[in-house]
Parts: sequence; C-alpha cells; structure tokens
Amino acid sequence: MATPFSIQKYLANLFTEKEFDFSWLLQEAYLFQRSENPVYRSYCDQLQYNAKPKSPGWVPLFLPIHFFKTREVLTGGAVAKLFFESSGTGAQGRSRHYIADPSVYEDSILKGFEFRFGKHEFRKLLALLPGYLEQPHASLVYMMRLLMQKSGDNNGSFFLHDHAGLYKLLQEQEQEGIPTLLVGVTHALLDFAEKYPIPLKHIRIMETGGMKGRRKEITREEVHAILRKQFGLGEIYSEYGMTELLSQAYALKEGRFVCPPWMKVLIREEDDPLNLKETGRGALNIIDLANIHSCCFIATEDVGEVFEDGSFRVLGRMDQSEWRGCSLMAV
Repeated sequence: MATPFSIQKYLANLFTEKEFDFSWLLQEAYLFQRSENPVYRSYCDQLQYNAKPKSPGWVPLFLPIHFFKTREVLTGGAVAKLFFESSGTGAQGRSRHYIADPSVYEDSILKGFEFRFGKHEFRKLLALLPGYLEQPHASLVYMMRLLMQKSGDNNGSFFLHDHAGLYKLLQEQEQEGIPTLLVGVTHALLDFAEKYPIPLKHIRIMETGGMKGRRKEITREEVHAILRKQFGLGEIYSEYGMTELLSQAYALKEGRFVCPPWMKVLIREEDDPLNLKETGRGALNIIDLANIHSCCFIATEDVGEVFEDGSFRVLGRMDQSEWRGCSLMAV
C-alpha cells in the first residue's frame, strides 16, 4: 500500500539547504496531484497518461497554462486564501492562480532570492511597476512588498509614474553608497532611462520584461544595451516569473536565467508537445515544486533555450499566443 502523502513532510523538504532530493519531491508532487487535483487528473485521463514515476527517463505530463484562465486549479480540496491575476488584456481573459497557503509562496520568494543574491546583497529595494501597482491581485507587487519588508524597508519604495522622485532617490542612494536594487517593468525602465540617465555604481537594475504594447517590441539584448549605456552598468539583471508559478528565476548576466533547486525548465517541441528534452530550443515546460497546492507541471507559451547546466534563455512567445505582461519580449 502506498504511503499517504504528507504535505508537512513535503514542505519540510522543499526549501531545505541540505540533502535536497528533487526526484523524490517530483514523484511525491506528481502522485499527489494526479490523484487529488481534478483539473490535472482530468487532463491526464483525457490523454490516457499512466506513466510510472520510477520508470527510466520518467517525466510528468504538463498542464497547458491556459487552464488557469478557465479553471480553479487546486489540489487536495484546498481552499484559496487569496489569488493572483495576470495582467493579460486579450480576449481570452486573465489567468488566476488560487493560493491555498501564502506562506509557501513567501518561502519560495525569499529562499529563491537568497539563493541567487545572498542574504545581504541589497539594503534597499525600489520598484518601478506601472501597470501592476494599479492591479489589486498582482503577484509581482506582492513579491516586491515582501522583499522590501524583509530588507527592513517597511514603508516600501514603489513608483508609478513619478520618474523625478525616483531619480532624486537614486541620487541619494548613490551619494550614500547604499547597495540598492531597482526592479522595473521593461517599458517603464526604458522611459525612465531616456529622461533621467544617471551613472550608477551602488545600484543594480533588474527588468521583469513587459512592453504591454506601450513601446515597439525589441529584443532583450537591445533593451539591456540601452539600459547599460544610460546607467553606466556592465550588466542588467532579469527576473522570470509569472502568475501561474510561485517561484522565480533570475539572470545576472547574458540573459541566462538560473532556477532555484526546486524549479526546473524543460523543452518541448512545438509540433509535438509530449516530446520533451532537457536541452535545446523549443517551448518551455516548467516544474515548480512550490506549486504543490495548485499544479507543479506547467506547459508555458514561452519559447526559449535550455543549456547543459540547466540555465535557460527566453526567446519570445509562441505564435498566436496571447500577449502577457512579464513575457513580452521579441525574439
């Protein structure tokens, strides 16, 4: 008889720094969600997917991301405490990610950020997020508020359209030599950089993607080149996240994102979505083990490249995919 799934045991092992067993967590998450997630179970049944977790080369079936637009994706009879909503504006509507345990999301945010940047890399965090601050259910705003609080900045420093105020604060941070991270949606960072170029030494810039139809689509490389020139920086950081995921990947150079240990990216062929590979180019499938209360296995509409070391680049969107806030980058 199979051992009953223990959410307490699963979570106790999820963000541990020692003896992390991705394979065990993957199997536990799959068996639990295959049995207790009505949406995921129905999808697997429709495709008659019965692969056994311990077979060689086993991978789960990935739920197409558009199900978050039309279904309440929850596992184990969980009750949602809150939900996050995507910033998409297309005819298909917005995705909703129902959150049964906000503490899991908070742990993923904090541990994932610490994994990439360390505990004390930045003393101040700033956010330039027009298009998100106006939304009451934006996961990116939730994430930034939490990171600001944990850095000791309880008041937070969010900016909507006050570029002059942001410029003044950046000058002050530079003069005082305070290690600072400015996180911004791409179109807003470009607008700010055009009006207020400033050489930065103690401040780093991180873009989250997203033109949202407000500027001409250009490549991430072109965006970074402009920002490097305007701010005198050697590298521009990037964040990869979405409403349907509770974890984020960060790129510190060359646009190559690195996942935290509980997250993994695979490649699927666009014309054969069940054919998966660990490296190469194609559409991105993501395992996010923090999504234990929703679905850990997401087939995105992003196109990218995964490298031998597990890092990945995002190259754009699949043809005819709906535009969405954090993914609007041209190939």
